[in-house]
Amino acid sequence: MEKFEAKTLEAAYALATRRFDCSLTELDCEIIQHPSSGLLGLFAKQAIIVVAPKHAGATAEPEQRPVKKATSPINKPRELKPEAHKSVVSAQSKIDKPKASKPKVEKPKADKHTVAQETVLGSFFDEERDVPTPQALSDEQQVLSTAPLQEEIEKELGTLIGCSCFDIDVVEVDVIDNTAYIFIDGEDAALLIGKEGYRYNALSYLISNWLKNKYSLYIKLEIAQFLASQQEMIRSYMVPVIEHVEQEGWGRTRALDGILVQIALEQLREEFPNKYVAIKRARNGERYVLINEFNKR
Repeated sequence: MEKFEAKTLEAAYALATRRFDCSLTELDCEIIQHPSSGLLGLFAKQAIIVVAPKHAGATAEPEQRPVKKATSPINKPRELKPEAHKSVVSAQSKIDKPKASKPKVEKPKADKHTVAQETVLGSFFDEERDVPTPQALSDEQQVLSTAPLQEEIEKELGTLIGCSCFDIDVVEVDVIDNTAYIFIDGEDAALLIGKEGYRYNALSYLISNWLKNKYSLYIKLEIAQFLASQQEMIRSYMVPVIEHVEQEGWGRTRALDGILVQIALEQLREEFPNKYVAIKRARNGERYVLINEFNKR
């Protein structure tokens, strides 16, 4: 009988079957200890089994197999004459030489084809660098190129607002530099903004997700000069924050809601282009803008 230890019973059984070179049904197994993972990895126990073969001849099988291979009469001449192996290898190399020479005739054709491909691809990427980017276009050219997109967005926004109960008669869209500038106005524009801009934030979030997923565009939403008034309000609030950053080298804003945090981010990045300016989220979920050095995030 022999004892085997492993992390699981299956692994212990596998060790036993390898040792005796037989299936598990041909062994008598007794479990001495069941495995246990313990508490947080402590006091773990391994599986322990005691195994004995049902037939005594099972233990001799692993030792008999290499003896059978050594006594094979076929293997004896190869062991007695190692020079024969060298002659076979040299003969095979001679036979393979004509086969290796066949692809040499086709190599020039393949090389011409690959060289042509490389020249075409190389010229393609070289020419691609000279193609003017959309940023190099003038404002008039950008407006003309995005005119169909602007009309489509205006039409869909008009349909969306038409389904509401608000009296809105002006919906204008301009697309410049991957940003959709949207202007909405009407008799119920103040109602569309809502108290403290809650409806404005909800509408801005809705339109932003739609344009980002469908057209890969950012938005600037203006409803009856609400955005301009918010920008002026944030600009006046940023005066003491900017002074603190200039004196201490770092600073942060108070918690800002909705579009205000985005307006503050843009104004502070314009004021401090060489500093780290980013939106952060507090533990309670409120967002603020942090200004710091790049190596002190």
